[in-house]
Amino acid sequence: MADIHFYTGEALPLELHKVRIVQHLNLVPVERRAEAIAEAGYNTFLLRNRDIFLDMLTDSGVNAMSDRQLAAMMIADDSYAGSETFTRLTDALERVFGTKYFLPAHQGRAAENIIAMTFVKPGTIIPMNYHFTTTKAHITRLGGTVEEVVIDEGVKVTSDFPFKGNFDLEKLEKLLKEKGDRIPFVRIEAGTNLIGGQPLSLENIEKTADLVHRYGKLVVMDASLLQDNLYFIKVREEKAKNLSIPEITRRISEKMDIIYFSARKLGFARGGGISIHDKSLYLKMRELVPMFEGFLTYGGMSVREMEAMAVGLDETMDMDVISQGPLFIEYMTKELIKLGIPVVTPAGGLGCHLDASRFIPHVSQEEYPAGALGAAVYIAGSVRGMERGTISEQREPDGSEHLASVELLRLALPRRVFTASQVKYAVDRIKWLYDNRNLIGGLRFVEEPSSLRFFFGRLEPVSDWPEKLVRKFREDFGESL
Repeated sequence: MADIHFYTGEALPLELHKVRIVQHLNLVPVERRAEAIAEAGYNTFLLRNRDIFLDMLTDSGVNAMSDRQLAAMMIADDSYAGSETFTRLTDALERVFGTKYFLPAHQGRAAENIIAMTFVKPGTIIPMNYHFTTTKAHITRLGGTVEEVVIDEGVKVTSDFPFKGNFDLEKLEKLLKEKGDRIPFVRIEAGTNLIGGQPLSLENIEKTADLVHRYGKLVVMDASLLQDNLYFIKVREEKAKNLSIPEITRRISEKMDIIYFSARKLGFARGGGISIHDKSLYLKMRELVPMFEGFLTYGGMSVREMEAMAVGLDETMDMDVISQGPLFIEYMTKELIKLGIPVVTPAGGLGCHLDASRFIPHVSQEEYPAGALGAAVYIAGSVRGMERGTISEQREPDGSEHLASVELLRLALPRRVFTASQVKYAVDRIKWLYDNRNLIGGLRFVEEPSSLRFFFGRLEPVSDWPEKLVRKFREDFGESL
């Protein structure tokens, strides 16, 4: 990573790439934004791209590819079986993780499905530092339960602890002692998506794996967000500062039994898969790939995407590549802090996370403050974020609401996509919204799916607060967009 300081003293993230292809963006008037979010049932997932200026919903599958990735797509071998593309991909995974076996899948949640179907049954318990929505859904669908054993610091929104995704090793050992007969594996998410993209330390990863192996259980890592976690280990962990990114990666992968990932995040491409050291584990899961995904040499993926993935995995070992996202996220977080806007600290991976509980404390969790804030940020600036709060949870078996540990609005920063001026625009509109936060009200469901409701559930405002927000915008901005 280049150590660059501006002579003027200004702190700006510097892009270590140049833009050669551009895509036109739309910035529609605030009145249309209010109409669009209403049409979408106040669910930002259901907005149409034509109505969005800055799409900060996710960094999944929307990162900019490198020139080397695009070039690699031209040499793809689309043979149904025995594809050279598959060989190049497995070679890249062996270089990065040291794994001998690979099962391809069309994306990360497909890999989760294969792992869950292999190891989860009614009564199974899967400990993890923190759950992810689709992971939990796969486990509970099969009759299992999730136990979160993240450190207490992990759910503190404001903190200076550098590795809030760490396992609480005492809690984990207690769980392994008391319920180990129901635990087939422990899942490590590096880093933790739902609590602000917070990383784990290399030391905690290694100690967790050693503890789990002492109890004869498997260690499974979700490496979808690994590139950010590698960056944070390198810059925040004293013992790792003299290690290279490939060395840190190998230290981690050597402790894992199974590594799965979404290539929509890791590798800047599309697809996913499961990397495995042990042949017996590979054989245990292998039959599920052709049954649910595709043949073993493509797993439902386009071979062109596989070629891009192979290059992207190698590029993930480059500090200049993986630093760009965290540096932009840190910049946006610091700019918001300067303006007194409540955010998750320290800045993590994925994106900048607004703390809806402090942004709009007058909105109760039962009225979904993170979802309401997402709708309000869209109205204010045509910036689409993702709710990471109670809407992203699922109801208890008795129908009662499961209130989230944190109420966050994630503003993802896809890699090599946005400019500093676009980030500044988003910060400006969020500042205006914060100054008018008393206008924001809550939401209630009008269509609520039984699972994964954050994807396609529809809500409505509990009052006319969106109209009030539009009127205030026009008062302050005039005819400006």
